Amino acid sequence: MVKLPSIKDKGLEVSGKVVLVRTGMDVPLDDLGNVADDSRIREAVPTIEYLLKKNAKVVLLTHINRPGGKVVEAQRINSTAARLSELLQHEVKPLSDCIGSGVQESIKQMKNGDIVFLENLRFHGEEEANDDIFAQQLAKLGDIYVNDAFSNSHRSHASMVGIPRRLPSYAGLLLEKEICTLTAALEKPRRPFVVVLGGAKVSDKIGVIRNLGSKADKILIGGAMMFTFYRSRGFDVGSSKFEPDKVSLADDLLNEFGSRIVLPVDVVASDRFANDAKVQVVAAGEIPKGWMGLDIGPDSVSRFSKELSEARTIIWNGPVGVFELFRFGEGTAAIARAISGMTGQATTIIGGGDTLSAVEKAGLTGKFLHSSTGGGAMLEVLEGKTLPGVAVLLGASHD
Repeated sequence: MVKLPSIKDKGLEVSGKVVLVRTGMDVPLDDLGNVADDSRIREAVPTIEYLLKKNAKVVLLTHINRPGGKVVEAQRINSTAARLSELLQHEVKPLSDCIGSGVQESIKQMKNGDIVFLENLRFHGEEEANDDIFAQQLAKLGDIYVNDAFSNSHRSHASMVGIPRRLPSYAGLLLEKEICTLTAALEKPRRPFVVVLGGAKVSDKIGVIRNLGSKADKILIGGAMMFTFYRSRGFDVGSSKFEPDKVSLADDLLNEFGSRIVLPVDVVASDRFANDAKVQVVAAGEIPKGWMGLDIGPDSVSRFSKELSEARTIIWNGPVGVFELFRFGEGTAAIARAISGMTGQATTIIGGGDTLSAVEKAGLTGKFLHSSTGGGAMLEVLEGKTLPGVAVLLGASHD
């Protein structure tokens, strides 16, 4: 397993230093700019507290949403900074920009243990463009860089890869935990090793299936992507959503990995995409014309639950049904219950925004060994890729 340079490394002295901490506090905000879900803020707290105890001057960076290089008032960091201040019980000073003389002056006036929060990085289009001058302006603000934004580490943005090319750079506690937990599960899983993949598109999970097909004992498939696999076996899927251009690929995956890929044996079908629609449970391949499959059926839940009950390593990414509609959320809720029930006996890892939302809806938040903060980043790790934000840390100078 690759050892990341960490803020806990012996010899790293941060007292009196300005430490730029790239966090993943891309939290959902309501129309007034208030924090709607503070989970990602909470996840950032341990690294910040650690640096405060070491008498660092902490400068926080994050993006929020997709403002497209423009200032969007409802996407400012003020309410995020206020919520963080409450959690830390420590003043967090929000700034009105992330570069410029005003920002430089505010940082110059910091004392040990102070925290300032730079404005939304994506108010500048140069952030996503990985602009060299923008990265240089950010790097000039600090002495040390810390990446604690696992959720954005698959992006080659200025704050992710540009800054650490210019400063001594380290992994924060959250990034370290994410990478260590996922890579340990992939490299030395306790067996049986069972993966649950859901979501709409096979195309989103091709790399994961290819990488884990030879590592996992079973890959359980749910969500709309199952219908692309059904079509590859000649099943009629009615009006269910599938990817016509990925049918042959699904066929190749089934041929390559055989019984390791487990498809649902029945589905909950509906005549409309609505809670008040007509519903019936049908066998796979027997969806009535004009109807669509919107969840895995009870027999599939039983089969999947049995596989999970025998597992000692479980990774889950993607709901297995349209959990947003209560008529079609039972399959996903049942999988959540089955996996959470194995925590303690098995290594249980879940991730992806929709997965975490479904878990919260089922009242099971916190019932898993590890809930990843990154959807896309988690998928890339599961594909066997080294994330750009991690690769640059491994190549950064730590003199």
